Amino acid sequence: MSTPTPAAAAAAAQPGAGVLKVPLPSPTADSRPKDRPVLTPEQQQKYDWLLAQAKGWPEVPSAKGHAGPLTEREKFWLTRECLFRYLRATKWHEKDAEARLLETLAWRREYGVDQLTADHISPENETGKQIILGYDKECRVCHYLNPGRQNTDPSPRQVQHLVYMVERVIDLMPPGQETLALLINFKQSKSRSNTAPGIGIAREVLHILQHHYPERLGRALIINMPWIVTGFFKLITPFIDPLTREKLKFNEDMANYVPQEQMWSEFSSGRLDFEYDHAVYWPALHKLCEERRESRWKRWLAAGGHVGESEDYLAGATEVGVAGPLAPAPAPARPRPGPGFRSPRSGRGAAGNDGDHDKGNGRRLGRGDRRRGLRGG
Repeated sequence: MSTPTPAAAAAAAQPGAGVLKVPLPSPTADSRPKDRPVLTPEQQQKYDWLLAQAKGWPEVPSAKGHAGPLTEREKFWLTRECLFRYLRATKWHEKDAEARLLETLAWRREYGVDQLTADHISPENETGKQIILGYDKECRVCHYLNPGRQNTDPSPRQVQHLVYMVERVIDLMPPGQETLALLINFKQSKSRSNTAPGIGIAREVLHILQHHYPERLGRALIINMPWIVTGFFKLITPFIDPLTREKLKFNEDMANYVPQEQMWSEFSSGRLDFEYDHAVYWPALHKLCEERRESRWKRWLAAGGHVGESEDYLAGATEVGVAGPLAPAPAPARPRPGPGFRSPRSGRGAAGNDGDHDKGNGRRLGRGDRRRGLRGG
């Protein structure tokens, strides 16, 4: 599988460059995330408590043999905004948020989230049934689901596929935005008329998203819903929390939420001419996400590697992390002069002698010797 060069990917992402086959790297210039709400003193106190707890966890408990101290990558995952997401998801009950965080850390180890690779997931996405493409008007990454392009039978890898893609969406989130836009098109294909997933897989996916990716769904835009899918949503609605249900929009014009120039032309009134070519898109997505992820990791290390680091800092929006400017490294100590040392400006050598030495025979060169040397004779 060949990886497109950065120049080719950049050219393909420009308007008027023909059919796009790679992810878009950034939102439109006039897209803006909403400002984060100002914390109350009580909320700040609850955050401070949770942060202190997270810094002091002796280990992550696991009933499946994965218990152990926090790894550096897990500390990196425990950002300031991550702690806030769990606090909001538990309605600011800080002890519940702590329990939920530890459950998610254990689940990430047991499920092997960080071990899911592009090669392992690749067969699931060969038809483009999930595509990460463009941003909505609030800078949310757009994650397209195309059930009509289903190409595999139900299996654990189908769920791993969704988890992997959500992780890639998070890699691409710009500063100031921590939620995603889910765009689902239930349009039928020639090979698949029933585009509703099985109830078992749907419940598992809902459980994972609600418990281990809380506060990540910003909006879900759903179109082309046949009656069987409408019935399916009625079945799973009891498993969806009320706040999530408010974010679901059915059969609306998606141009109300996504700039038309960044919305796939297969959806609503989108004007982005995109064609899914797995051999081009898949390695390009993996490369872009890896670059963003490694950039954040290097910034995290440079700021001191703290639990509770700011996601805005990690994404490059600010130059200073939560710990403030790092103290400059102390200047290296100068070696102490030895006995008999004289400053070079005094004209004396290290042993206190006037003039230079003839290294060949050890005799001191006099002033006349130096004059002759300068004259070449």
